[in-house]
Amino acid sequence: MIKIWILIGIYLCISEQKSHAQDNPKLMFYNLLEFPEEETFANRILNFEVIMGDYRPDLFMVCEFNNQDGANLLLNTLQSINPHYNRASFQNNTSDDDFGDSNQLQQLIFYDSSKLILDNQAVVTTIFRDFNHYQLKPNTPLKHTKPAVYEVIVCHLKAASGYENEQLRLQMINDLENHIDAFSPDSKIILAGDLNLYSATEPGFQELISINNNITFIDPAEKIGNWHNNVQFIDVVTQSTRTQSGLGASNGGFDDKFDFILSSQNMATSTDLSFVENSYNVYGNNENTDCYNRSIKSKDCAVSEFSQLIETSLYNFSNHLPVTLNLKTDRLLSINEFTTTKGLKIKGPNIVDGVLRLQNISAGQFKTRLYILNSLGQALKTIIIENSLYINIKTKDLANGLYYCILADQSQEPLKFIVAH
Repeated sequence: MIKIWILIGIYLCISEQKSHAQDNPKLMFYNLLEFPEEETFANRILNFEVIMGDYRPDLFMVCEFNNQDGANLLLNTLQSINPHYNRASFQNNTSDDDFGDSNQLQQLIFYDSSKLILDNQAVVTTIFRDFNHYQLKPNTPLKHTKPAVYEVIVCHLKAASGYENEQLRLQMINDLENHIDAFSPDSKIILAGDLNLYSATEPGFQELISINNNITFIDPAEKIGNWHNNVQFIDVVTQSTRTQSGLGASNGGFDDKFDFILSSQNMATSTDLSFVENSYNVYGNNENTDCYNRSIKSKDCAVSEFSQLIETSLYNFSNHLPVTLNLKTDRLLSINEFTTTKGLKIKGPNIVDGVLRLQNISAGQFKTRLYILNSLGQALKTIIIENSLYINIKTKDLANGLYYCILADQSQEPLKFIVAH
């Protein structure tokens, strides 16, 4: 465990500043536009590498890729950016294929294994396409004793407007609801996908947000309304990046919110696992009303937040934009530094200025290494402990903030302390 934290620290230290290293796991959902079989643009994987190299999600949820070869190509590219990336097991779509080539479009997740642990995965069959269900937990020092478990569900609902398609989307969502009815009402759930919804009044969306369900979903973006052809929702529009025809996908310009990351209602307020307020974003969306019904490469869309390189890569790779959300957990904070029965305890207050005082409360001899980590998991100090009753650690050289003491042999939960000069 210590080696993992040190490796995380080293990686964060040497990564470029644009990686935005932080505590909160970064989520991204992306419709990959029939990757890799859609070949209108050559070398699409190079555009993917630019996008992922810039954002570097900790959990990357995808729909509309074609096969296991595509999954492996995506993973290899991600690992060239960060060797800690892993993926869930590939599972071909198993749902009925009565409505076309739905079985050719798959869902999957990729994740930074230094930050997240995949515990389990399952498939929920529907009349059209599967929902893919993954159970994860943050890779924190308390992952075994007090894990913050959350369920991630990735989907791709039936496309197209009209009453019949709305009913098919509703039926798919009812199949999902039947699956999650067995969950504990306290479950933390992320639902990410291309929902192909035109308005919040659609029966499928109303079913998701119904307070009568075992699990009620909410939109962390807080953008509920008629999304189709409505410039008022320009900041959450995800499709289409293109206006030119013949590029292998819908090309109606920038005017629809089809891609979502929803969460269970409890994730708005939960202390053990929640989303960061105001962190929902559409990556590549400059929130510019002049971009409405335009291509994202149009000069009308240009502002400074996303570079021309990013916008071009997004345009070339897919006709959708990714959506992003940050999570947070208090599992690093849920540490009782005064009640441990062996190892060490903090002597006195855990808010310190110049010196942190620890007491050895172990019976018999006690020899190990103690690591001082910051909240990013970076190891800042290593102290050798050898049969000492009291250990004094100088903190004058530490910046104000939250820190952790972790024993190399993991004989106790981490202790937290705060430096306040």
